[in-house]
Amino acid sequence: MQNILLVFEVLLGLGVIVSIFMQPSKSDALSGLIQGSTQETFFSKNKSRTKEVILVRLTVMFMALFAINSIVLNLVK
Repeated sequence: MQNILLVFEVLLGLGVIVSIFMQPSKSDALSGLIQGSTQETFFSKNKSRTKEVILVRLTVMFMALFAINSIVLNLVK
């Protein structure tokens, strides 16, 4: 049981790392803030379906599962 949880912990850790590295840089948003871009685009209207939001949700899910798995792994020892 403990070995299965350890393998799951490693896989969740790799999932967290990959999902964080896939997220775009936030430095692009600062230039838009200074320039005052107020363009209406398809992605600004549908923010819940963009790649960035999906990656944030995936990262949060991986982190929650990682935390739960860590607690269970400590209880099993």
